[in-house]
Amino acid sequence: MINNKNLKTDKTKLLLHICCSPCLMYPYTVVNGKFDVVMGYFYNPNIHPYSEYLRREESLKKFTDDKGFKVIYEKNYDMEEFIRNVAFREENRCYYCLSKRLEKTASLAKSSKFTHFSTTLLYSKHQKHDYIKEIGRNLEKKYGIIFHYEDFRLGYKEGIKLSLEYNLYRQNYCGCIYSEKERLFHHV
Repeated sequence: MINNKNLKTDKTKLLLHICCSPCLMYPYTVVNGKFDVVMGYFYNPNIHPYSEYLRREESLKKFTDDKGFKVIYEKNYDMEEFIRNVAFREENRCYYCLSKRLEKTASLAKSSKFTHFSTTLLYSKHQKHDYIKEIGRNLEKKYGIIFHYEDFRLGYKEGIKLSLEYNLYRQNYCGCIYSEKERLFHHV
């Protein structure tokens, strides 16, 4: 008897944008069983200050090195471009931020021959899922690769538990200077 699974010639390859290690925990467990190849991509020019960016990157490396999970770390920290594009347009900053990161992911996925792209931003209860889904679908059409939408919020509690077990850094704001201000002023 021939095993049809072994006849598969086209591998499914997912490039997964990663915003931070805690948001990777649950999606990592899910997508590894759905794709033949999964690779991460850390690109987050919105994170401010730079010390926070480095802290999140270090936390991610701690987990991915332990798991042997390959991640592409973007070398350019484009915080200035991010600020230029959101200054005086703060009400649209989230849409811009999500678009910028997903566009960069889709472009890299296309040029690197991935079949799919997605993001761990879909894990957070604090992110705008409608925006992410809309942007992902538009980029799917633009680049001709599949945007893998999955509501990872279903595993929110499990992801928190896993990040605590791994003793990973858990930040308390999305990353941009505006969200940090909102967090601080909310408690005043």
